[in-house]
Amino acid sequence: MYVEDRISNFPDHIRCHILSFLPIQEAVRASIISTKWRNLFASISTVDFDTYLLCGLTDRNIDSFKNFVDRLLKFPDQLSLDCFRIRGDEIASWNDGDHDFDVSGWICGAVCRGVKEIDLYLDNFCHTLPALLFTCHSLRTLTLVAKDSKIFEVPSEVCLRNLKTLCITNSVLIGDSLNRLISNCHVLEDLAFDECSVAYAREIIIQIPSLKSLYLDFFFPIGALNYVVVIDAPNLVYFRHDSVVVKGYSLSNMKSLEKAEICIWFDSSNYETSSIHLFQGVCNVRSLRLTIHEVIPLKSRFPILHNLIEFKFFGKETWLVEFLHCAPNLKTLTVLLQDVAGTRWNIDAPCLSFHLKKIEILDYTTDMIEIVRYLLDNSMVLEKLIIRVNAMNATRASKARNQLLPLLKSSKKDLIVIL
Repeated sequence: MYVEDRISNFPDHIRCHILSFLPIQEAVRASIISTKWRNLFASISTVDFDTYLLCGLTDRNIDSFKNFVDRLLKFPDQLSLDCFRIRGDEIASWNDGDHDFDVSGWICGAVCRGVKEIDLYLDNFCHTLPALLFTCHSLRTLTLVAKDSKIFEVPSEVCLRNLKTLCITNSVLIGDSLNRLISNCHVLEDLAFDECSVAYAREIIIQIPSLKSLYLDFFFPIGALNYVVVIDAPNLVYFRHDSVVVKGYSLSNMKSLEKAEICIWFDSSNYETSSIHLFQGVCNVRSLRLTIHEVIPLKSRFPILHNLIEFKFFGKETWLVEFLHCAPNLKTLTVLLQDVAGTRWNIDAPCLSFHLKKIEILDYTTDMIEIVRYLLDNSMVLEKLIIRVNAMNATRASKARNQLLPLLKSSKKDLIVIL
């Protein structure tokens, strides 16, 4: 039975768009469908190289593959490129030295085709990224994963005037190099440093009026925290900090901030004042997720978070008590306590009397019963109480439920209780 091939009659730009969703080798194989598909792969708008391609390469066809990539990226008459992606894994690498791939040349070829998005996973990359990448005016999104690579270097000439999203992962960043990069991204909206290390820095300056989302996840060698993070972002809506507290913070013009996630790990006790400055910088936030993995002595009072209505807390009981004092308009509270220290819950927190409507307690244990009792007795407008009992240990779970049920039944509040 004859079946009409309607897809082959589509215009070239539609068939190119279809090929862009295929792995690169499948897009090439489409050339054998008919003469209309021959060499059409050279005009696809998305080029995606994954290391699984290396599994099929032999010494005999390696030169053919290199010629194919040159044709795909470096011919001057091709259409503009939407996305260029090099992906890796733990098994194979484009930088293994055996095949001498011209990765820098590939990147330059993508830039010359007016690429809008570049996504690079370059483990053990031993070369400097081409300077042309940092002056690409067409680029909108740049993602760099440099696992086990050398220090990430930025050339002296940087101008990414249309870049809106920048994400750097697993890289060692020199202070001046880092500041030079982000200071020349004038329309940047999303900025993320994920599991990066900073070296030789006195300060990290993020002064970007257009910035809406910021994620800082830095790790440091011991003794390398003696610098200041400066953030001036008047349009910032989302801020995430996952790091050891450094020497100082200067956070200004963050009145647009709606959501923040602050995670403090390792021992930050030497910089308690800095941690207070960090919280002062996000004092306008409406939703806050706070995770504290180590005890920080509470010698200073935290700022009052007048706009905070949603608070998720993971840490020590003493910190929770402190923050309830500082959130007078809180409506939703989620708690996961690392331990229960027997803190006296005789607190005068306005949110309990007037605003707190929902409480969720995660991983409930029997030593939290007095906390639940206090919250039930003093949360005057509470509408929903959710208590999650860890069901991994059936005996402990049963004991926790038997302990809670009499208390919940005796409550005079009209609650929706979920165990």
